[in-house]
Amino acid sequence: MVYIITRRNSLRLGAGAAALAATGSASAQIPTSPAAEPKRTLEKGASLRMLRPQRFVEPDETIFRANSAKFTKETGVAVQVDLVGWEDIRQQTAVSANTGAGPDLVVGFGEDPHVYADKLIELTDVAEYLGAKYGGWKFLGEKYGKKANSNNWIGLPMGGGVGPTVYRRSALKEAGYDSVPDDHAGFLKLCQALKKINRPAGFALGNAVGDGNGFANWLLWSHGATLVDAAGKVTINSKETIAALKYLAELFPTFVAGTMSWGDPSNNRAYAANEVWLTFNGVSLYFALKNDPATRPIADDTVHAPVMRGVAQSPPWSPLVLNAMVFKHSKFPNAAKAYLQFMMEAEQYDPWLSGCLGYWSHPLKAYDSSKVWDSDPQLTLFRQSMDARYWSGFQGPITQAAGAVAAEYVLVQMCASVASGKATPEEAAKEAERRTRRYYRG
Repeated sequence: MVYIITRRNSLRLGAGAAALAATGSASAQIPTSPAAEPKRTLEKGASLRMLRPQRFVEPDETIFRANSAKFTKETGVAVQVDLVGWEDIRQQTAVSANTGAGPDLVVGFGEDPHVYADKLIELTDVAEYLGAKYGGWKFLGEKYGKKANSNNWIGLPMGGGVGPTVYRRSALKEAGYDSVPDDHAGFLKLCQALKKINRPAGFALGNAVGDGNGFANWLLWSHGATLVDAAGKVTINSKETIAALKYLAELFPTFVAGTMSWGDPSNNRAYAANEVWLTFNGVSLYFALKNDPATRPIADDTVHAPVMRGVAQSPPWSPLVLNAMVFKHSKFPNAAKAYLQFMMEAEQYDPWLSGCLGYWSHPLKAYDSSKVWDSDPQLTLFRQSMDARYWSGFQGPITQAAGAVAAEYVLVQMCASVASGKATPEEAAKEAERRTRRYYRG
């Protein structure tokens, strides 16, 4: 999907402009501090092409385009916005990075800037300005933005969405529960009870960027397992991982059929169709249910809760992060930086955040004050998404290796091999270790 924003058509985004105007006044309540803007001169004749993932909620795209059009109107810099599928964006980013051609900017996923660190321009001036103005960066904002073991920003996180437990209140009541247990044994019994009354749970075991990686990480972290230690030493083949995989072998029979091939949209569809009654998902599912009269009763029966902790000290989840990067091959780096800065300013960012019902939760602390978080009690949980203390490649630094393991679905496929019966937990952990060591050398 491609849309080119120029001076001529920048005012033609009727729906987006209306949505922006409807929520624009909310930005006035976002607290700010005095901060000196970076000094830069936009390149003469600058134009930008950017790549970003397709939206799961309509305002994510509509308001994003309206904000881009506003930037064009104010600066004269035309912006071409290309939206691609979640499973495709990493391949297209790789082609652009390796050929030195293509989009000026990519809004990819969390680890992506760290995969291509040597191909990117620094964004430290933008990040430090935004941090100073908007109360500082949240924990994962800094974690994903800065190059490992440095204060140099190579990415600019724009938001992140956790996938909490999403369930039907009526189904749990029918199964004899008022809430989701916070221990492995209790959670297994709940899922077994739901299966027995034909209200099954379901979690992605296919190569899904958000849901597949999210489920695999939750399974490991809730058992105390890690991919690597703090120094980056591979630790995946451990007794904790094997315990997690043995638990999965018990849990998987409670799932609705078909989860081995689920992509990121799959559990949304299954939940809306009354095929699955408990899953992990972000705001997108609730947003769609709430805004469709046909499914509004399901939304009214839906509850968001933190994922089951198991042995973890805090909810073992991590948001899927939107992380922007600017390639060195761009002819207009100043315009690219100015565009990213503009998109993160309250006048643009808060309407986007609010219009999406917090789907991409904010990485800057000041946006804790956004009215969206108090607009619906089912959204409050998402306010602290970027404060999570888990990340891709936990417990190690976010590096090219961490990104490669996630992009290759090493952990997802480890879990799927056990769930399908193709490997024992011991065999699967050993294979995951072998694959992980290809990227974590030394």
